[in-house]
Amino acid sequence: MLKLDSIATFVAIAEAGSLSEAARRQSLSKSVVSDRLAELERALGASLVHRSARRLTLTEDGAAFLARAARIVREVEEAEAAMTERRGALVGPLRISAPVTFGRLHLGPAIYPFLARHPEIEMTLDLDDRRAEVSSDRYDAVLRHGPIAESRLVVWTLAPSRRALVASPDYLARHGAPQSMADLEGHAGIFYTNRGAADWRFHTPRGPVSVRGRSALRVNNGDMMRDAALAGLGIALLPRFIVYADIQSAHLNVVDVGVQPETEFIHLAHAEGRRPSAKLRAFADCLRRAFGDPPYWER
Repeated sequence: MLKLDSIATFVAIAEAGSLSEAARRQSLSKSVVSDRLAELERALGASLVHRSARRLTLTEDGAAFLARAARIVREVEEAEAAMTERRGALVGPLRISAPVTFGRLHLGPAIYPFLARHPEIEMTLDLDDRRAEVSSDRYDAVLRHGPIAESRLVVWTLAPSRRALVASPDYLARHGAPQSMADLEGHAGIFYTNRGAADWRFHTPRGPVSVRGRSALRVNNGDMMRDAALAGLGIALLPRFIVYADIQSAHLNVVDVGVQPETEFIHLAHAEGRRPSAKLRAFADCLRRAFGDPPYWER
């Protein structure tokens, strides 16, 4: 008979990529983790991982078993948390993915008091600028800035997010300030690679219009885009939650071309068909209160 502890340990090994890291995450000894993996392989009659000196990788059988194993572990955790929530407590794991810059600047101050109020929640916060797949069993929800194209998601709006064209006073002194969208095409642009050069989108009376500037730098991190703009490398279209302090201090100037960039939103999305837990709903409410309406970075 398969044991739940062994299944949970296998999932931890697959996610961690090593016995040592899986043992650390589960607060177990490496020998116990190894014994549980061996016990599961004997029960299944199949080898689940390839063992090497550097890293463990899944066998074909292991990859096939992982999808269902992760689902089993998640459902048991959710069932346990649901029973506890019926008694009015928020407990158990909460796995969230979020962009690096927004997480660094704004998530910390919002979630630390939340976790202090609910010490039984075990939060894992994965900061990554790549688009995480919330439909997998790895996350309970993903926090995103901007449009969400996936159709099989339930999307909660947390806050509006205006963006601004910004450049350093030095850059504008050397190259002049563009006065129209057409002027932008002759300027050096700092672009977010996950969106591309067509990301300079503006709201006009005839609808959304995209402008392509000359690329001076393409990078997948908002902090580096801000730093490049401060260094005078070019013009960047950045969320105000990144540059509001630099605008207030006049280290960056807002470039006015007569139309406004399209407004976007901060979203929290979870998989369709999966009932959101009470702790996920409480987390979303906590973020809305912390950000405010309008959010503090736009006041």
